[in-house]
Amino acid sequence: MQPDTRKLLTTGAAIFLTGVIAAALMLKAFGGVSAQGPHTTGGWLCLMLAMGCLPTGTLTLLLGLTKLIGESRRS
Repeated sequence: MQPDTRKLLTTGAAIFLTGVIAAALMLKAFGGVSAQGPHTTGGWLCLMLAMGCLPTGTLTLLLGLTKLIGESRRS
């Protein structure tokens, strides 16, 4: 595995896990979510963090995985 592929995978995993933790905190520690949104200010902050991190982390992980698959097919 090339160093840039490893960096993509670790960065993507870190960003994605940050989003997962923020979503879990929003649902459990900060009072949950209703039809109008989270109940607390901390819940809103966690929601915004999750909305930014989950798509970005997913796309970065997909990029790293496709690069890894491409490297394995070349060799």
